[in-house]
Amino acid sequence: MTKTSRLFTPFLASLVLLAQFVAGPALAGPKIEQWTAPTGARVLYVESRALPLVDIQVDFAAGSAYEPADKAGLASLTQNLLDAGTATLDEQQIAERIADIGAQIGGSTDSDRASLSIRSLSSATERDAAVELGASLLAQPTFPEEILERERKRALAGLREALTKPATLAARRFNEALYAGHPYGGSVTPESLEAITRDDLVDFHSRHFGARRASVAIVGDVDRATAERIAIRLTEQLPPVAAAAPLPAPAPTQAAVLRIANPSAQAHILVGQPGLAREDADYFPLLVGNYVLGGGGFVSRLTKEVREKRGFAYSVYSFFSPQQVAGPFQIGLQTRGSQTDEALAVVRDTLAGFIAEGPSAEELQAAKDNLINGFGLRLDSNAKILGYVAMIGFYRLPLDWLDTYPQQVAAVDAEQIRDAFARRIHADRLVTVIAGGDGDTAAPAEAAEAAR
Repeated sequence: MTKTSRLFTPFLASLVLLAQFVAGPALAGPKIEQWTAPTGARVLYVESRALPLVDIQVDFAAGSAYEPADKAGLASLTQNLLDAGTATLDEQQIAERIADIGAQIGGSTDSDRASLSIRSLSSATERDAAVELGASLLAQPTFPEEILERERKRALAGLREALTKPATLAARRFNEALYAGHPYGGSVTPESLEAITRDDLVDFHSRHFGARRASVAIVGDVDRATAERIAIRLTEQLPPVAAAAPLPAPAPTQAAVLRIANPSAQAHILVGQPGLAREDADYFPLLVGNYVLGGGGFVSRLTKEVREKRGFAYSVYSFFSPQQVAGPFQIGLQTRGSQTDEALAVVRDTLAGFIAEGPSAEELQAAKDNLINGFGLRLDSNAKILGYVAMIGFYRLPLDWLDTYPQQVAAVDAEQIRDAFARRIHADRLVTVIAGGDGDTAAPAEAAEAAR
């Protein structure tokens, strides 16, 4: 769901561009204030007076992990239809109201959370109107039947197209294998989308979009008292629901190789297992170590071994995706179908060698330098700051998380990385998914020559 002003967007866009120059490199994290609103919502606030803008994000524990398994897609449809109508406004009137006040209103959904975001000029008239509209969208959505049908058809068309692509097939099967029987393991299907009714949206909203399940992040040109009023207004009419229960930890995976037939010439390969939660004692050793392994682009070990030395793939990467509970550790690449086994062998050997040896002194210092020196660019606009503040609030991370990030990275040593990877990543738990490559009829020698 993204709505932007037809009249004032160019002005807002110019302010956003200017913000990237005004803010400049951040040498320290922003000052974050936190409190609990009378409604029960958690609030995090950063005052930033550089530009007359305010950015707001309201996150709910209402991601796909909370939807019934047989109605996968419900969380996303619920969030997408928040702006389809309220008790007093229809979809067209909402769009016109957004244009009139010169705001931007959008949102997103992932496994853990559903979000509504608001960007507005900070002048009282425009700001208050944007907040008032946002409060109505959150508390009074009507989920019109005809718009649900329209969006369902759109989602079905997109899904059916995506299911023809090996990248989509690999990602879905990988997620299902890593989180079998877990709330993270669901996949949207045509059948699950068809099963969703308007009553399901109303029920999901009433059970999950409550103030006690909400985290409100506010960044921009407003004082503390105004931020307090904004948080109350956005959450005071939400359903009275209990705070979300913690999600269960995923079960350990077992090593498996899963192949999906597809007539593509390129095989899409994913290797991994459940990795780490957002608040995890091993976060920084794994972050720095992964930069060396596969997160550092062309300077990573996987790129050197898979791409530069052997030409098996143009791009190969690894990452940890921390979530409320252990999100995935993933290695990914594409290669010609005829050289899949060779490429996989190199990936596995490189990973095993890194777990056993850890980074060299040169690799470790380069990783730290890149992570620390690039950190300021992550905080060079209000929008980027908002993303981090929202993350800190939703996942209940320490308020000084941004302040201490450079020091935490700098403190990591090679032994901590070896220890963390040895305890967390195991060959007997790695799931491998290979989708496609069936259209590559080249002989292995021909494929190797083509790669060079």
